Amino acid sequence: MGSEMVQHKALLRQQLRQARKRLPQTKRRQAERHVANLLKGYLKRGKRWGVYWPVSSELRLDGLLQAARRRGVQLYLPYIEAGALRLWFTPYPERAIAERKRHKQPAIPQFTGKKIRAHHLHLMLIPLVGVDTRGYRLGQGGGYYDVTLAATRGRLQPLKIGVGFACQQVTALPAERHDMRLDLWISERGCQDFRGRGRHGCSARLPERSKCCTTWIS
Repeated sequence: MGSEMVQHKALLRQQLRQARKRLPQTKRRQAERHVANLLKGYLKRGKRWGVYWPVSSELRLDGLLQAARRRGVQLYLPYIEAGALRLWFTPYPERAIAERKRHKQPAIPQFTGKKIRAHHLHLMLIPLVGVDTRGYRLGQGGGYYDVTLAATRGRLQPLKIGVGFACQQVTALPAERHDMRLDLWISERGCQDFRGRGRHGCSARLPERSKCCTTWIS
């Protein structure tokens, strides 16, 4: 990656984080409820979800995760192994969701239990700083999700769903040939499906629309 692209991504991260932080609390809560409603169609017993521990102004889905656990969904959090970029996923601690609802920003839980790789998950809810209209994601810059998703090539892949606020979407992000796109992007504006599109975003025939995504971005 050239220095110009690195600088451009750094500037985009700064701008998009600021836009996210400026969201009023009322709009933030409304957006979180709407995103949760769009995801409820995926709550199926025995499915394994990779989720995330929201930090700073990232979208929170605590209510959805509690509902998922009640419905028998197995929840996993990313685990960073020292000296490695490829993520493991470990069981979401039983009491951690309730702790999140009681405290504004509780400490990140200690991860326990059997580790699994991303290709053993059925679905991943992926945090992001930005996303473009082709499905390319801008992360925090650590490269963890990029490496993790790249490692699923040639394997049974989880459904990759980016979640966030509408203000985080831009027309186009800098993307390299090896970058993997999201399958879906869900915000308060609805659900955008990138499956079946060419690299430049031209539409091809899509699989049958998911029942959960009833609101679509034009």
